[in-house]
Amino acid sequence: MHAYVYKSLRKADTYVYLAEREAFDAMPVPVRESLGGLEFVLEVELTPERRLARADVTQVREALAARGFFLQVPPPPDAAAYDASEFYRSRDA
Repeated sequence: MHAYVYKSLRKADTYVYLAEREAFDAMPVPVRESLGGLEFVLEVELTPERRLARADVTQVREALAARGFFLQVPPPPDAAAYDASEFYRSRDA
């Protein structure tokens, strides 16, 4: 599955994965407006084996298939050492 990744120019460390390039209409208007401008940063193939730094690839793929977008927001401030892979491993145990 292909994804197109954009960063928010208004919200630091916030990224949008889109199933189709520049398909911003997939996002609800309030979400689009809150992000401000979006800048293209990456085109990526999301295979089940792929690892992402702050998101679970399965959840991203499911969101893209169901909604056409996935919103990646930064971890809470008290989670300085946040590691998404640890979270998903412990949740599945």
